[in-house]
Amino acid sequence: MALLIRNGNIITATENYIADIYCESETITRIGRDLDAPPGATVVDATGKYVFPGFIDPHVHIYLPFMGTLAKDDYISASKAALVGGTTTLMEMVCQAGSGQPLADGFEFWMKQAAGKSACDFTFHQGVTRYDKQVEGELREIVNAGVSSFKIFLAYKGAFGINDDELFNTLTLAKNLGVITTAHCENAELVARMQQQLIAAGKTGPEFHYTSRPPRVEAEGVSHLMAFAELTGAHTYLVHTSCQEALQEALAAKQRGINVWVETLIQYLLLDKTYAELPNFEAAKYIMSPPLREKSNQDVMWNALRQGFVSTLATDHAPFDFVGQKEMGRGDFTKIPNGIPSLEDRVNLYYTHGVAAGRMDLNTFVATASTNTAKIFGMFPRKGTIALGADADLVVYDPSYRGTISARTHQLNLDYSAFEGWEIKGRPNVVTVRGEVAARDGQFVGTIGRGQFVKREANH
Repeated sequence: MALLIRNGNIITATENYIADIYCESETITRIGRDLDAPPGATVVDATGKYVFPGFIDPHVHIYLPFMGTLAKDDYISASKAALVGGTTTLMEMVCQAGSGQPLADGFEFWMKQAAGKSACDFTFHQGVTRYDKQVEGELREIVNAGVSSFKIFLAYKGAFGINDDELFNTLTLAKNLGVITTAHCENAELVARMQQQLIAAGKTGPEFHYTSRPPRVEAEGVSHLMAFAELTGAHTYLVHTSCQEALQEALAAKQRGINVWVETLIQYLLLDKTYAELPNFEAAKYIMSPPLREKSNQDVMWNALRQGFVSTLATDHAPFDFVGQKEMGRGDFTKIPNGIPSLEDRVNLYYTHGVAAGRMDLNTFVATASTNTAKIFGMFPRKGTIALGADADLVVYDPSYRGTISARTHQLNLDYSAFEGWEIKGRPNVVTVRGEVAARDGQFVGTIGRGQFVKREANH
């Protein structure tokens, strides 16, 4: 089906101009002024609106067995939410516990959760939760299948976490294969000891989650990973960086010539630790790891995004109901399922508090929410830009829209919103996935199951 978007203000990571975009066979084939559309083509008038490349979320959890329960979204609800919010490609973590199950089984299982269900395109980071010769062979096969990034945890002792021997071997293999390794950086041993001390002292409420993993614990995890990256030459990517202390460790590593990229999350820009201290157990809605930080870290992260010290903005979307799931941790904060729902609202909140608030220009907005992810993870220029030959993933964005976020209207399969009642300035008017209109004015109008696996080649 042909698509023509007329007279939009086209914004990429480097450009800003008014033109028409014509798409056929799922890709952008012409960009210019006064383009004609053949009979039957879908025509979108973008006058007075921005046209962005489809946004990419580099860090989501959709199928996630975790802490004794299962995340609430599936690829149907999550992809609808993503598209309504302007995100056209998801990067999910294949998170297998290190139980001895073949990694290939986990990869195939996660693929089955997405294929035939997702309305947007998707790809994976392959979790590495143990390392032996069998795992090494399986990782090589998974990379050949089109997954060019690993995910490791320096946290969650006894579950996803790996030891130093496994860390060294994983990074060595990643270097040899040209794969980038994404990492959750905290000191798992310190967290475990501090949790034990707090619980033993009767400090069991959700407000003590922060105390169990303060900024120095995250910073130590970054420093630890950087030592191994330096010695192996591996390329690394720090997920959900939350605080100045951790960022400083990453920047010091960059100065030493280590190849490291930094990600932060929309919630770290807008929420602070007081949300995780709310009374009546409401704080549990905001429990995640690393935890929400002191408000002073927000300006640090905004500035780091503007300056390019932080490359990407993600969500770490991990949806657990307040009733029945978050409540599992009443009386013991270590049993509160970690995570926050933010997939649907990332782009609108980022635009509202970034571009509309004067904190960020449009090109940086696109770079950090789309283009940089495509470049780092081997999808550019197919994804992350508006150019001839690129996938026709496009977001016609209306900056004049005004609205309010609410769980009553979101697409997520969840009983609360972490941003209930927050106002937004701007939202997607039309969202396309490979040339097909998938969302209009806050409503999903796409095709369930049309999303494709994005095969990526190792290039680091």
